[in-house]
Amino acid sequence: MAQYHFQNTHFITSAPNIQAMPEDSGIEIAFAGRSNAGKSSALNALSRQKSLARTSKTPGRTQLINVFELSEGVRLIDLPGYGFAQVPEEVKRQWQKSLSEYLQERQSLKGIVVLMDIRHPFKDTDRSLIQWAVESNIPVLALLTKSDKLKQGARKAAVLQGRAIAAEFGGEVRVEAFSSLKKQGLDLLQNSLVTWFDQHSQEQAE
Repeated sequence: MAQYHFQNTHFITSAPNIQAMPEDSGIEIAFAGRSNAGKSSALNALSRQKSLARTSKTPGRTQLINVFELSEGVRLIDLPGYGFAQVPEEVKRQWQKSLSEYLQERQSLKGIVVLMDIRHPFKDTDRSLIQWAVESNIPVLALLTKSDKLKQGARKAAVLQGRAIAAEFGGEVRVEAFSSLKKQGLDLLQNSLVTWFDQHSQEQAE
């Protein structure tokens, strides 16, 4: 099993579309979610870096596909946030295009982390993304973010309800609570990524 040092994650490029991304080889795990779901905070917590992914007070700023490299041929992809109302229609269309292009055409995409605010999970766009991943045989880790905002009982209930919804999709969809602030679920996220990396490293070696 390879060793993955998440603190070594570094920024490679911001691409407006998949044509501008690094060569389509190796392994990529994409982070996707609504504009205010806490994607940047999760990436920063994972890499033990305060500003690896810029967190913005204005959701919807990240209009590019941000590529981070963990080690050679192993990348984390921060996809444009979706579903934010105050973004011009033209910009929304452009995001939608680069998002669906990436999801449909990128061969190195081996797993998706879908981040959803635990208080408002499984919106239509989240469901569409998970459905697409299941149909494409891509495993999903659904993180219910900002879990520190709920008391323990409500948090457990939200996770159980999320798992019931996830079961309806079929496929490999795992649902867990996550808090960047309290580092809750961080080990679990890290272990899931390592499992995906190892799985595909072995397949490529065979």
